[in-house]
Amino acid sequence: MSDDHAAAFRCGHVAIVGRPSVGKSTLLNALVGERISITSKKPQTTRFRITGILTEAATQFVFVDTPGFQTRHRSPLNDRLNRTVRDTLAGVDAAVWVVEATRLTAADRAVVALVPASVPVVVAVNKIDLVAEKATLLPFLAEIAELRDFAAIVPVSADRGTQLGALKAAIAALLPLSPPLYPADDITDRDERFLAAEFVREKIFRQLGDEVPYATTVGIDQFTLDGALRRIHATVYVDKASQRAILLGEGGARMKAIASQARADMERTFGGRVFLEVWVKVKRGWADDERQLTRFGY
Repeated sequence: MSDDHAAAFRCGHVAIVGRPSVGKSTLLNALVGERISITSKKPQTTRFRITGILTEAATQFVFVDTPGFQTRHRSPLNDRLNRTVRDTLAGVDAAVWVVEATRLTAADRAVVALVPASVPVVVAVNKIDLVAEKATLLPFLAEIAELRDFAAIVPVSADRGTQLGALKAAIAALLPLSPPLYPADDITDRDERFLAAEFVREKIFRQLGDEVPYATTVGIDQFTLDGALRRIHATVYVDKASQRAILLGEGGARMKAIASQARADMERTFGGRVFLEVWVKVKRGWADDERQLTRFGY
């Protein structure tokens, strides 16, 4: 990098925040161009702070996806997820507040209230592709503008990639002059072991109903390289024996399907063959046990 280019280069940390189910992880993946944060239609899919790195000609964005801030249900797990959101906001250069087009709730307002006054905020009004009459967006955008002195309000569709260039330009203007923090080809600071566990958990969220996924977490027992082959042994922990039976399915068929889909994602992301073996075990009360939450990385 030349001295002139280095002097003009911008780099900084950008928190992506919002209530559950507004599309934060989908937006992160769309911005970075890779599936590094798991997604599903169910709330609270994201449980960890996940960094996505995008390097362009004059800017490196270090996006930080956060769990959806939970205002309704208190539990040791949700308390830890909310703490992750607060801690993330304390150390960023800018924030992207993701809201759902034409729907502003008390939970949305609670999230943006968490962002320190010193942190500039860009609003990403997501899912505009689902709004049939675009004129209805205008009063909604005006309602948002009254809440705070936002740096920019950008209607986007993370799912279709609409207006992402405008969103990136608005964010880049807020980042400090700084050399890049990561090599240009890095897309995340998370390792393959972490991503492997997340891919398994994503398939559980997508395959099962509303109750069982929240009682599950995934641990990687073994991750080894055998030449170009990755050998991965994972355990899915559930809270009850009945949940284990649901996860396994008849003759283990459901778990085999989950593992097969997760393995396919791993091979695409890791760029090589994967042998994946998944077990299901009962660990009662893990989500309410501070020791177990620490063990699983929450």
